Amino acid sequence: MEEATDPLVDAFTTSFPVDRRLYAQDIAGSIAHCRMLAKQKIISTADRDRIVGGLQAIEKEFASDRFRELPSDEDVHMAIERRLIEKVGPVGGKLHTARSRNDQVALDLRLYMRDVVDELCDRIVALQQALAELARAHAGVIMPGYTHLQPAQPVLFGHHLLAYIEMLDRDEARLKDCRTRINVLPLGAGALAGTTFSIDRAMVARELGFDGVTENSLDTVSDRDFALEFLGAGSILAMHLSRLADEIVLWASPHFGFIELPDAFATGSSMMPQKKNPDVAELVRGKTGRVYGSLMALLTTLKGLPLAYNRDLQEDKAPLFDAVDTLLASLAVMAAMVPRLRVRADRMREAADAGYTLATELADYLATRGVPFRDAHGVVGAVVRKAIADGRSLTTLTLDELRAFSDAFEEDVLEWLTAEAAVGRRSAPGGTAPANVRRRLRRKKLNP
Repeated sequence: MEEATDPLVDAFTTSFPVDRRLYAQDIAGSIAHCRMLAKQKIISTADRDRIVGGLQAIEKEFASDRFRELPSDEDVHMAIERRLIEKVGPVGGKLHTARSRNDQVALDLRLYMRDVVDELCDRIVALQQALAELARAHAGVIMPGYTHLQPAQPVLFGHHLLAYIEMLDRDEARLKDCRTRINVLPLGAGALAGTTFSIDRAMVARELGFDGVTENSLDTVSDRDFALEFLGAGSILAMHLSRLADEIVLWASPHFGFIELPDAFATGSSMMPQKKNPDVAELVRGKTGRVYGSLMALLTTLKGLPLAYNRDLQEDKAPLFDAVDTLLASLAVMAAMVPRLRVRADRMREAADAGYTLATELADYLATRGVPFRDAHGVVGAVVRKAIADGRSLTTLTLDELRAFSDAFEEDVLEWLTAEAAVGRRSAPGGTAPANVRRRLRRKKLNP
């Protein structure tokens, strides 16, 4: 090209402010590539040592925030190469032998995402631990379980928290499964067709901890489905965090009063002094949309691209990085907040007793006495209507009052009709019985 690039174009096309976070991965990949070039006698060992030494020095500049980019630095890869040549001379230009920025970018992204998945999984486990400890600290607390946000049946508070632990288990499994497809070496694909140099891709894969190498150079440099898969798993994780956050918002409201938020994780109102707002939980819920948006943004970027590399792919990093930052921050703040929630066991139990949540227990009781369940359902419906009309709870009804609706009620029904008995009977696998909750926490090694 004979004409210099317009400064507007330089400013529009640069990605350094976004992809500079990949500096450590870029340098690690470059060092492994350089050592392979020397092993294959494509460059000399003396050149290798000078290049590796220069790269290590540049990494220290980045780590100490002393690296100074230039307006001409198109991206972090070119910035590092420019600085390397400044430090070690023309020999630095040999580093790019047998590779392209296309496979180099793909390598850096895979290295970065591999590290991110590991960190996210660690933070998932930390949140699970916080939920498990809260469950253990309130092992006997009974609360109403809900369907349609209407009181349905009594459940243990620990069982409710375990539901989120199970969701997070699947989130971790999805991320780990995604990692297997991330962890394949792309370096060696070149710009799109491979390379004519006698490189040893297996050596680079071993040095960088990859499980194998990619098999098609066109696919290697042009697809980002591994990033899409990550964003899909991340979106599901964000959704689960949002559901937990939403329940915290509900539980902290005066209408529920199930928990009290710690002052350190709530804010006051600028106008109303009585308010304690669940801003942290609300932001976790709200930031979920950012993760969804990142997934949609990358899907849109990729949907119309012909093979192989297109500059559109530069737009893969901004949404990916934003989703990563959002997920890491959300997990960290939730894991810090959960242990400090003050559980109002009295309010939970009051709500469980007040919501006619034992109605199903009466129907089950009649079914055990030979009454067809559909008939029992009708009988108990009439009992509940009568109790509501009289402003009474089911547990205050006498045996004579119950027998007015069915002769199948016997004296032991009064022992049957308690929240403790109700949760204790749900001992089938997956039920809310105390023994099940204890067993599940032990099995998952979240409760010593």
